Amino acid sequence: MYALGWGIAIYAIMYLLWSGLVIYGLAAGVLSLVVRLVALAGVTTIAARSLHLPNWKDLVPYTISWAVAAVVLDALFLVPFSGWSLYATWSVWVGYALVAILPILPTLASFKRSQHAAPSRVA
Repeated sequence: MYALGWGIAIYAIMYLLWSGLVIYGLAAGVLSLVVRLVALAGVTTIAARSLHLPNWKDLVPYTISWAVAAVVLDALFLVPFSGWSLYATWSVWVGYALVAILPILPTLASFKRSQHAAPSRVA
């Protein structure tokens, strides 16, 4: 259930953010891209940490399901307005990949740090 719930939540937050940027004329440009990337990284990291999984490999099925949820929700909400050509745009697929990859990075980094930590000495 976490997979579907977080997938919908991530999509809703990013959709709301995009809508706000469009309304205020800020959708184009580098600032918009940075804001969207930071928001996506933040919300997906929160989602990933809420699962309390011990290993980054356990997280992968969840993040892939979040990306699949985004694909399906785009089909439901965006295709009626923009058409199926939406999926011909490379940046859309990069967005789906980021949904799947970004939440794994902090977990992977902490996993690698714990592997390289010096073993404690018992006296």
